[in-house]
Amino acid sequence: MTTQTPQAPLSAAEVRLVANAMRHDIIHMLELAKSGHPGGSLSAADVMATLYFSGAMDYDHANPDDHSRDRFFLSKGHAAPTLYAVFHQLGWLTDADMDTCRQLGSKLQGHPDNHACPGLEICSGSLGQGLSVAAGAALGMRLDAKRSGVDPYRVYVLCGDGEMQEGSNWEALMFAAHMGLDNLTMFLDLNNLQIDGHVTDVCSLGDIYGKLSSFGWDVQAIDGHSVEAIEGAVAKAKAVHGRPQAIVCTTIKGKGVSFMEDKQNWHGVAPKHDEAEAAIAELDQEREQLLKEVRNG
Repeated sequence: MTTQTPQAPLSAAEVRLVANAMRHDIIHMLELAKSGHPGGSLSAADVMATLYFSGAMDYDHANPDDHSRDRFFLSKGHAAPTLYAVFHQLGWLTDADMDTCRQLGSKLQGHPDNHACPGLEICSGSLGQGLSVAAGAALGMRLDAKRSGVDPYRVYVLCGDGEMQEGSNWEALMFAAHMGLDNLTMFLDLNNLQIDGHVTDVCSLGDIYGKLSSFGWDVQAIDGHSVEAIEGAVAKAKAVHGRPQAIVCTTIKGKGVSFMEDKQNWHGVAPKHDEAEAAIAELDQEREQLLKEVRNG
């Protein structure tokens, strides 16, 4: 299910409609694949839809291979279906592509493969590495911009809360703050579930807001399913000087499908046909409401 390729920023209501279409895509892909990660893909859909469709990020909508402007890194690579769904809504992937997720030779591997799929910056999925790569890219872009006498483009990265248990992320946090990478923004998908259970039970992040702040980051805490809150947080992040920014997004794993929401068992299990049908029926009901919202302005 596709919506439209934006030539101008979409309204908040239209972005919500895109996020709904993305959730359709996620369920469709994973049902056909018979494997994958629905929970964390669904929880990130609103952040991703807002970043790509609200005008928050500066990129070439018509050219997925243009990596010269703002850049996005998906650190939680097992949530690849969310990114594939974005690319489908942009027209970078076809309906036929979406039927091949996780198949041998497909553009859409279980973890993103930038050698196969257009629009990707890196292969990702080894958790704890994406933030380090994003920080390096942000530094490189700042150095290039300084030589050219222009403002640097921005780097955005989406991390999961489970991967914040990896020590490499804390090295990257320290490095980014030390270098004053104010063109780097991290979204932290705080859905409090990982494969072994709730993050707070497996290895709690504690006061993640205070920790990020103590490392020298500008920190905002928002509802990660509110398009307006995400848009506002990005605008505030762009106004920060001298520090990288963390937008901590409280989310619900499996968001949008009631029987998947906040359920550990939907971390890495694909829906069967009847489950996919039930999920799509829920999303279709939401879509009807969202269409009314868009029509009413």
